[in-house]
Amino acid sequence: MTLEFSHKPNYFMFAQLLIRHVENYISKHPEAENATFDLRDIYDLFRQDKASATTNLDGIMNIADEYMIETLNGDERLISKYSIDVGNNSLLIDFNSTALESLKNGKQVIAPDATIQQ
Repeated sequence: MTLEFSHKPNYFMFAQLLIRHVENYISKHPEAENATFDLRDIYDLFRQDKASATTNLDGIMNIADEYMIETLNGDERLISKYSIDVGNNSLLIDFNSTALESLKNGKQVIAPDATIQQ
């Protein structure tokens, strides 16, 4: 009897969790134009999946920064840039100001198509 298994992280699910976390952060801090998250909080958010909170975080962020918000100028990315600061154990996110305002005004987040791989 052979037991076949593999651990394939679902980057899209983790990106969705992160975007929901960002939405909650924005609702609690409406004046924020950027956010800094402790990587320990991201580890907890990802349900203690250490690989996703460390090695795979850049891949997850590449998906998360594809999430859009409808604006007057068309759909725009919510995250304008991000960086992972390993020295300070933090994730730094800068928001697109136009998309951020639309989100605060009640526009919904538009998820990227999970069937298209870039």
